[in-house]
Amino acid sequence: MFRCIMVGLDGSSESRAAAEWAAREAKLRDLPLRLVHVWAPVPEPMAQAPLLGTETLQHWSERIPREAADGVRSRHPGVDVTVVQLNGLPGDVLVDVARDAELLVLGSRGLSGIGGFMVGSVGQAVIARTEAPVVLVRSGEQAADEHAMDPAGIPSAATRFGPVLLGLDTHSPDDTVVAFAFEEAARRDASLRVLHAWNPPPYTIYGLSDHASLYDELAREQAADLTEALRPWRQKYPAVEVIEASRAGSAADQLVSSSRYASLVVVGRRIRRSRFGVHIGPVAHAVLHHAVAPVAVVAHA
Repeated sequence: MFRCIMVGLDGSSESRAAAEWAAREAKLRDLPLRLVHVWAPVPEPMAQAPLLGTETLQHWSERIPREAADGVRSRHPGVDVTVVQLNGLPGDVLVDVARDAELLVLGSRGLSGIGGFMVGSVGQAVIARTEAPVVLVRSGEQAADEHAMDPAGIPSAATRFGPVLLGLDTHSPDDTVVAFAFEEAARRDASLRVLHAWNPPPYTIYGLSDHASLYDELAREQAADLTEALRPWRQKYPAVEVIEASRAGSAADQLVSSSRYASLVVVGRRIRRSRFGVHIGPVAHAVLHHAVAPVAVVAHA
């Protein structure tokens, strides 16, 4: 595999935000950046027909990635930036090129009025079908958004990164997902907040004394399970500050709520091969649509 960061580029504001995020990530990883522009094939007369003035669709499609690459190079000196132009359906092409990437980055429109993403059909299809980690970046995302406020309360990219947020199922933790989150926290010199959500038995809602004591016992057991699951990872990454949070309730709701303080949210997606199609999973799907921080979806067996 040719190690690089790839970003899908179509000239939109969301894809430009994704390219900026990908450039910052490429610098953190010391990897080259590839801007992938997919041009859906059209009949030759349409490609050569003028759009505005004398510019044709073909010239316009060639200008988008060229100007984007020039801008990324000027803002991120030292990052090796190249452009790859391919013909085909964007969803199929991006899944294909992701096989050669260490990370694929896509943009998404923000939902006005509430934080979160509007994940289009192409983005959902790529996330569900590729086995490479995919990061979704909201339109308008800035470097300062991923950092803590400066002492004056002003957003700044010069301060420390916000924590990386990992959603973890202690019953089936996957090493690929956990390792990805620890590596991202280590690269950013950021803390890693690990959130484990669990569902209490229905009868504890009545608040009877015996049920209340059982609830407390379950909470202690769940917290202990989380600590035990993270023990080997703490030993492997002693420099990463780990903050554990074991809470009763919906995993999706808690991850979305905590995302406002995170520089990156990491969730897993189980690889399922079915004749009925591919699926992202309910927690990852909810986080992708409502988290306010960039979201990394890591596929695992």
